Amino acid sequence: MSGSEAGDVRLADDTVGSPAGTTTATSSYELEIGGMTCASCAMRIEKKLNRLEGVTATVNYATEKARVTAPVALDPATLITTVENTGYTAALPRPEVETGDAASADRPDTELAGLRHRLIGSIVLAVPVIALAMIPALQFTYWQWASLALAAPVVLWAGWPFHRAAWLNLRHGAATMDTLVSVGTLAAFAWSLYALFLGTAGTPGMTHGFEFAVAPSDGAGNLYLEVAAGVVMFVLAGRYFEKRSKRRAGAALRALLELGAKDVAVIRDGEETRVPVERLAVGDTFVVRPGEKIATDGIVLDGRSAVDVSMLTGESVPVEVAAGDSVTGATVNVGGRLVVRVTRVGADTQLAQMAKLVEDAQSGKAEVQRLADRVSGVFVPVVIAIAVAVLGAWLGAGFPPAAAFTAAVAVLIIACPCALGLATPTALLVGTGRGAQSGILIKGPEVLESTRAVDTVVLDKTGTVTTGRMALAGHACADGTDELELLRLAGAVEDASEHPVAQAIATAATQRAGALPAVEGFVNSAGRGVQGIVEGHAVVVGKPSFLAEWGVELDERLTAELVRGEQQGMTAVGVAWDGSARGILLISDAPKPTSAEAVAELTRLGLRTVLLTGDNAVAARRVAAEVGIEEVIADVLPADKVAVVAELQRQGRIVAMVGDGVNDAAALAQADLGLAMGTGTDAAIEAADITLVRGDLRSVPEAIRLARRTLGTIKVNLFWAFAYNVAAIPLAALGLLNPMLAGAAMAFSSVFVVGNSLRLRRFRASHG
Repeated sequence: MSGSEAGDVRLADDTVGSPAGTTTATSSYELEIGGMTCASCAMRIEKKLNRLEGVTATVNYATEKARVTAPVALDPATLITTVENTGYTAALPRPEVETGDAASADRPDTELAGLRHRLIGSIVLAVPVIALAMIPALQFTYWQWASLALAAPVVLWAGWPFHRAAWLNLRHGAATMDTLVSVGTLAAFAWSLYALFLGTAGTPGMTHGFEFAVAPSDGAGNLYLEVAAGVVMFVLAGRYFEKRSKRRAGAALRALLELGAKDVAVIRDGEETRVPVERLAVGDTFVVRPGEKIATDGIVLDGRSAVDVSMLTGESVPVEVAAGDSVTGATVNVGGRLVVRVTRVGADTQLAQMAKLVEDAQSGKAEVQRLADRVSGVFVPVVIAIAVAVLGAWLGAGFPPAAAFTAAVAVLIIACPCALGLATPTALLVGTGRGAQSGILIKGPEVLESTRAVDTVVLDKTGTVTTGRMALAGHACADGTDELELLRLAGAVEDASEHPVAQAIATAATQRAGALPAVEGFVNSAGRGVQGIVEGHAVVVGKPSFLAEWGVELDERLTAELVRGEQQGMTAVGVAWDGSARGILLISDAPKPTSAEAVAELTRLGLRTVLLTGDNAVAARRVAAEVGIEEVIADVLPADKVAVVAELQRQGRIVAMVGDGVNDAAALAQADLGLAMGTGTDAAIEAADITLVRGDLRSVPEAIRLARRTLGTIKVNLFWAFAYNVAAIPLAALGLLNPMLAGAAMAFSSVFVVGNSLRLRRFRASHG
C-alpha cells in the first residue's frame, strides 16, 4: 500500500490524569497504516510509537489501523513520521471529499489489484517451472535455462514486495515474516544461479527428478528454481486470499456505515426542499414518505406509520410509530407519511454510535491476541537462528551443501507464522460485525474473555424483564355489571389523567371497548383517584378509601379479589358509578412476552439467573414465577444494586448484569460483564460491555452465544497456528519437507485461519 493509499486519522480530545496528580490533555488518533504484511510489522510499529513520550499505541494487523493516544502538544505529523521511519506508511487527515465512499471503495481495489496482478503473473510463469522440475519427461535439452528465464521474473518482480519489506526491516535492524520469505527465495534462486553458471546444472541435457524428502547430492548439480518460484506463488496466493477475506470480514461495519439515507426532504419556509443529509441540523423538520429511509434520529411530529428496523436491530417485525415517538436514522418507513423533527445528527446518531462501538471492538486487542503478538515479535529472529543452526548441523554431519541448504530454506519458509497474527483479529472482525447486524454491540475484545467464565446473570426487573409500562393484568365485575361497560366508563375517566396507572386502564379500555366517551367535570385527587361524569353517570375510580369517601363500599367478593391482587404485587383500583361499586381493576408491570423464553435459554447455557429489583418481594416473586427465575433479590435501593453484585462476586460467582436504567449504570460497571438494553438510558449503555439494540431479553443469551462462539473460533485459530509451526519446523529441520511444499502449506495456514473466522458470518439468532 502506498502513501497515497493510506487513509485517515481521526481526532478526539480527552483529559487524563498524570502520575504527578495533574491532568494532561490528550488527543486520540486512528491512523490507517500501509505496508504491513504480518503481525511482526504491527508489533514493530507499536513499539516505535510507544517509545514516544506520553504516547500509548495499539496496532491491529487485521484492521490495518493504529489507535494512538498522545499529548495534545505532540504534533500528529510526528506520529506519521515515526511510522514512515519504521518503513511503513500513514497519512494526516484528508479533506472529507477525498474520504468519501468512492475513495474508500477505490483503496482496497487498488491494493488487491496489485496483489492480483503479481499473483496471476507468478502463476503463469511458475507453473511451467514447477512442472519441468517435477516431471523428468518434460525436461528437454535446455529446460533448465528456460526455467531460469521463467523463474527470474517471479522471484524478482512478483516477489518484490517481500524483498522490499525485508530490506526496509533490515535497515532498522528488524526481521519479519517477509524476511523469511525473501531470504528463503533469494537463497534458492542464488544457489540455482551458482549451479547453472559455475556448477554442472547448466550442462545441456541435464535432468533430475523431484523428491519430497532431502537426499544427499553434490549440490552443484541441483536447481531450486521451482522452490524459489513456487514459494513466491504460494505465499502471494495466501496473501491475496487473506487480504480479500479481510475485506469481507470488515464488510459488516462498512455495510453499517452505508445504511444511512443520502438525501432528505426538509421543510423550510413551509416548502419541501431536497438536500443532502449532511446539511441537516438539530431542530430541522423533514418528511419521510413510504418506502424511504429515515434520514437521521428524530421525534415524529405528525403522522402514523410502521418502521422497519431490521437493518439496525435484526428485528423482523416493523415497529408502529406515531406523534411523540422516537425514530432512528437508516430505518425504513414502510407505512404512512411521517413528519420528523431532528434530534441528533452526524456522529451523535445511533447508527454512528453503533459503528463506533463496532470499530472500537475490532481495533482493540484481547489478551489472547496480545500473547500471539508477543510470540510473533520474537519468532522471526528465533526461526532465522534455527535455520542457521540446521544449516550448520547438516554440514557438520557431513551432508552435501545442497541437502543442508534445502533443509535450512524449508525451515525459513514453513515457519512464517502469519496465521498466528491473523488468528484473533480476523475472528474479532467477523464476530463483532455479525453481532452488529443482529443488534448486539460488543464494546471490546476483552468482553469475549469475560463471557467465558460468567456463571450468574443478574436481571433488573423493570424495563428489562418487564415492559417497564403499567398494563391491565386482570379485573373483577360486580354482579350485574358488564365487563366492557366497566372498562369503557372507567377508561373514559382515566383517559383524562396522565398517571401511569390511569393510562394503563385507558389503553386497555380503548383496545377492548373501542372509542371512549367524553368525560365532564373531571377531578383528579393526586395519589388517590379520579372522578367525572360519563354519559350521565357519576363515575369514581381509585383506592377503596377514595371510594369510601363517596359512600361506596366494596362487597366481600370484590374485596377478596382486591386483596388477592395486592398479594401478588399488583396495584388494585375500585370502580363505582351512581353510588354503587361496579368492579375491581388490577394493574401491573407485565413481563415482556419473550422474557420467559430468554430465561429458559440462559438456563440451557448453564447460567444461573437472579431477579434484582427495588419492588416489593411479592411483586418480584410474581414476575420471577412467570418467567422461570428461581432466585429473587427484592426491596433493593438503586444505590445498593452495586453492593448486591459485589456480594455475589464475593461468593465466588462471575456475574453478568443486565439493566436499562440510570440506576443500573454503576451495577453494570461493577459486574464482570455488563449488558445494557438499547432501549434504556445513555448512562446504562455507556457503562455496559455489550449493548443490546433491540431491547429484547432474548438478545442476552444470543450475545453470550455469539461471544463464546467468537472466542471458540479464536482458540481454534490459535491452536492451528501454534500446532502448525511446532509440528512443521522439526519436519523441515530433519529434511522431510521440500521448501516449495513448505511455502504452499504456510500459505494454506493463513487462508485456513481467515476462512475459519469467516464461518462466524453464518451465526444466526434463534429468534427474530
